[in-house]
Amino acid sequence: MARLLRRYSWNMSDTAAPFPDRSTGLRFRALVPSDIDAWLDLILRMAEADQPIWFERREDLAEVFASMKNDPVHNSVAGFDDSGAPRAFGRVTMNEGSRKAHSWGGVDPAWRRRGTGTAVYRWQQARAGQRGAAILRTYAEEGNAGHNALLRMMGNEIVRYWTEMTRPLHDPLPDAVLDDGLVFADFDAGISEQIRQAHNEAFKDHWGSEPRDAESWKFTVAHPDFRPEWSLAVLDAGSGNVAGYHMASLDPHFSAIHGYTEGYTELVGVRHQYRGRGIAPAMLAEAMRRYKADGIDHAGLQVDTENPSGAHGLYEAMGYRPTHRTFTYDKVLGH
Repeated sequence: MARLLRRYSWNMSDTAAPFPDRSTGLRFRALVPSDIDAWLDLILRMAEADQPIWFERREDLAEVFASMKNDPVHNSVAGFDDSGAPRAFGRVTMNEGSRKAHSWGGVDPAWRRRGTGTAVYRWQQARAGQRGAAILRTYAEEGNAGHNALLRMMGNEIVRYWTEMTRPLHDPLPDAVLDDGLVFADFDAGISEQIRQAHNEAFKDHWGSEPRDAESWKFTVAHPDFRPEWSLAVLDAGSGNVAGYHMASLDPHFSAIHGYTEGYTELVGVRHQYRGRGIAPAMLAEAMRRYKADGIDHAGLQVDTENPSGAHGLYEAMGYRPTHRTFTYDKVLGH
């Protein structure tokens, strides 16, 4: 559930589900690269109305067409009004070998309550089923009443809760202390692949997590929101192995929505054999120090509320406090 790490996979069918008819007043077709700017305008209109925690940038939309995975020809739909402006969109993604698909979409505030969102979601459900998915998974922010109502109406159930947390940096910062034999290392291209592999190992048993492949990881570390100067690893000084890692980002739109700047922990993890040595709090404290040195107001992160590792308690002890919640909804497709 990180902001930058979107998961992609190979398309599993060369025939998309039929597009919704024009009963909504829109003409539906797949998204194409020339739609990017108009698609971004639609997302900005939605963001102005919904005030989300985070929303996509142009680079995120361009990546949809740059990757050969989940090709939009078969896995996207958009509804256009008579002037040619997009008023709704939907996308379905699915990892290779998985039985779980993910949906993402939205409707222009001026076109809501017309059945448009229902039409798009039905298309997503049909496309996910066509690709062999047993579950269609969707994330919805607690404050978006319309999105939650639609998902409940379509038979989805909440299966997980996620909490956004933030910590003011004007308060005294905790110490970033590592055990003997462990050292901090700044993020760079030389350890990026080691961090990816460490992440896949650390999260292999985590609920809902799927491995990050090299392509999606490359997009993450090249994304304009990613901040390598705030990202780091903890190395075993003896072996050189990555023991833990912290990946950070800065959303340029965040302060306009929330009133303060926030250095954000995209990913933080510790490999199993190094757990219990205080590596995670040391990395978070070091990240806070770096944020503050760059004039950032807050440190932020997201936690799986049901995480059995006790991460929620760790973050509270470090001064993080909850701000928003996101729900994971699943729709069982009956395969």
